[in-house]
Amino acid sequence: MTSSSDANRTFWDRQSDEYQERHRDFIGRPEPRWGTWQVPESELQVLGDVTGKDVLEVGCGAAQWGILLAQQGARMVGLDNSARQLEHARAAMGATGVDFPLVHAAAESIPLPDASVDVAFCDHGAIGSFADPLLVVPELARLLRPGGLLAFCHFTPFSWVCIGENDEVGDRLVLEYFGLHRWEDSDGSVHFQLPYGEWIRLFRRNGFVVERLVEIRPEEGAESTYLTADETAWARRWPLEEIWQVRKWS
Repeated sequence: MTSSSDANRTFWDRQSDEYQERHRDFIGRPEPRWGTWQVPESELQVLGDVTGKDVLEVGCGAAQWGILLAQQGARMVGLDNSARQLEHARAAMGATGVDFPLVHAAAESIPLPDASVDVAFCDHGAIGSFADPLLVVPELARLLRPGGLLAFCHFTPFSWVCIGENDEVGDRLVLEYFGLHRWEDSDGSVHFQLPYGEWIRLFRRNGFVVERLVEIRPEEGAESTYLTADETAWARRWPLEEIWQVRKWS
């Protein structure tokens, strides 16, 4: 059986060029932004001041976030499971004159030393989306220093149970909530999710305390290259996307 990390590596190596072409302008803006509606970090204040901090992006793609944070003074490391995504990252870094290490590895096993990171984050990347959180959260607990921040944006468990036959969210509960964990898409990718209680237990088990859960509500008329207008309208009524902000206390 192909592992989820192998399946997602194959998927993203195949999908990367089309993905970057479709979303390049939307996610390539001159300030850090979160999620499928690109809400500014300056508004949400999830990461805070990264100056002088060791920051790891888990699932960095073409390094749009990493380049901006490095320009703000972060000591960046970008990690991605896809070699092709990292080729896009190197091209973008070369174009901007920014340089920092890029690591080609799956998030379940990161080749970095213990307690070497102040901030670990991702925006619809490996954490909570394309890698098993039961493996990734302990791995990030190993990497983070005491007091370190873990933050990630992903689709909500609530939205998962409302996904219908056309893979779009609707106004009915469709999937079973209890037991959420792994979903294999017909396109070959593998996605992960947990119920809210399981997320909290997983954080606590690995020495994290929850500081904030940001449930993103897009502005009226918000546009996205990722979602349809109907899906955005849905997210005005129910939480489609969220950001966990947790901190390592031990």
